[in-house]
Amino acid sequence: QDGPQRKKRKSEVGEVDKQLDILAIGTAVGSILLYSTVKGELQSKLDGGHDSRVNCVRWHQDNCCLYSCSEDKHIVEWNTQTCKVKCKWKGDNSSVTCLCISPDGKMLLSAGRTIKLWDLETKEVYRHFTGHATSVSSLMFTTVKPVNESIPFDGITGLYFLSGAIHDRLLSVWYIRSDRKEKNAVMSFAVTDEPIFVDLTVSEVKEEPVKLAVVCRDGQLHLFEHILNGYCKKPLTSNCTIQIATPGNDGDSTPKPVPILAAAFCADKQSLLLVYGNTSQPVIEKVSLNTSEPHICLVRDIQKALSLKTDAALTKVKTPIVNSDTKVLVPGIPGHSTAVKTPASGKEKKKNKRKPGETEESIEERLGALDIDVSKVKTPGGLPQTDSLAVLLVQGLESNDAEILNKVLNTRKENIVKNTVARMPIYAVIPLLHELTKRLQGNPYSASLMVRWLKSVFTLHASYLSTLPDLIPQLGMLYQLMESRVKTLQKLSRLHGRLFILASQVAASEAVQDVPEVNQTAKLVYEDESSEEEGSDDEMIADKDSDENWEEDEEKEEQSDEQDMTVEKEINGDSDLEPENESEEE
Repeated sequence: QDGPQRKKRKSEVGEVDKQLDILAIGTAVGSILLYSTVKGELQSKLDGGHDSRVNCVRWHQDNCCLYSCSEDKHIVEWNTQTCKVKCKWKGDNSSVTCLCISPDGKMLLSAGRTIKLWDLETKEVYRHFTGHATSVSSLMFTTVKPVNESIPFDGITGLYFLSGAIHDRLLSVWYIRSDRKEKNAVMSFAVTDEPIFVDLTVSEVKEEPVKLAVVCRDGQLHLFEHILNGYCKKPLTSNCTIQIATPGNDGDSTPKPVPILAAAFCADKQSLLLVYGNTSQPVIEKVSLNTSEPHICLVRDIQKALSLKTDAALTKVKTPIVNSDTKVLVPGIPGHSTAVKTPASGKEKKKNKRKPGETEESIEERLGALDIDVSKVKTPGGLPQTDSLAVLLVQGLESNDAEILNKVLNTRKENIVKNTVARMPIYAVIPLLHELTKRLQGNPYSASLMVRWLKSVFTLHASYLSTLPDLIPQLGMLYQLMESRVKTLQKLSRLHGRLFILASQVAASEAVQDVPEVNQTAKLVYEDESSEEEGSDDEMIADKDSDENWEEDEEKEEQSDEQDMTVEKEINGDSDLEPENESEEE
């Protein structure tokens, strides 16, 4: 504190120490448990604030004050000394999932999908922010003082804060302005998968960068280091990615990845506390890192310790002692079916209920009834067929086992999908829808398989889903996914058409280039004798002219002398034959 501190009494110091060891735990039924870590026992219970599951609990700087938010859309301010509600107000139209108190303790950030900044004195909204498409899972302030020191500081204006959401691979950074105009994020950090744990070092000086550690669902840790100085359009990528793997020396030569569960910065802001391994037996290790390398893989052998402990636990299992006379029928062996029943107890009942007029059955008839014909009892289908995976699906959903869920949900056969959805219990419908929604965001191949399951769920369980009061928030994520995919369909179809035209043109041009060149020289040349034809035509014209001349001469000769006519006729006949012979020759 800046002002002069007065000496505290012993009683006051004791009260503060008592408050520091209390752990607040929100429950699914809406109550909050205050657990003393020193005493190791439950100290008190806060009831009457929430009607539904508590999503987030935050201590105020004043140790007696606690804030909580719930699925019932409300935010509650508690007095932990009296264990009563100080104030309760509606925080959002849907469930409130996360809270964060400002560094000066006068403001409160709350988030469902949109983010709101509340004034704790008046309980009114001070600022609105756009938020995320899904439920916000983490909220924290990244600075305690404004970057621009020339502007007078009112405790909140000029500060930055960080938010992350489920199924969202971008962590957004928001800037609190003096005006209400800008509601969007000023920058974002990109990670490989959904963030499950976030920790950061708060920037106290203008030039000091913010260090961010983000643990993703895929088990990787991403480290960011950035100076917050205004708007940045592109998402920032990590300076360093950390993974942990086994050495893979004994037995199995391939190293296996070890998931990182959480990470936190130490007080020196240079080293990290890593929590990795199994959730039931996590390993906590302090690591000092050099962020100059973009990718670091730490080799840790944690398989030996875990496998030894599980083997020791398995040896305690006692096997039942089976009598040698007992015969155990294994399901699936031909010849054994549910139709086979021991008729002894039934026959005794019938014997007692025998009517007075009936005769008692002979021993031969009883022995004949005990004779079992295997061919009659045998089921028509032979061995039992597995046309439904309902039991396996419910087991995978309850245990959240990715291997079982992958095996069931990657089924391609339509009849198996329909039978599984039809035979699954009602309480597993909503968890299945959540799992399908999460897998729809993966690659397109898995999305095409998930659509078959969604179709079967909506057709077979429509009546049950219509009775749910909170159906719209349950399916809100799915609706947004469908809308975003449908919006891009038109653009993608246009792009597909253009690419198809381009590809066809390229293929056509390549086909033209591949055709071999044709040899243009002629193999056979035919020449027409046009000059001879022209000559014969001239001869024929000349013959006609000569004929006409001869006729004129004949007329003259007739007048002169008859003998000359006879001679001329002979000559004329010979001359007439010549053109005919010429024409025949042609």
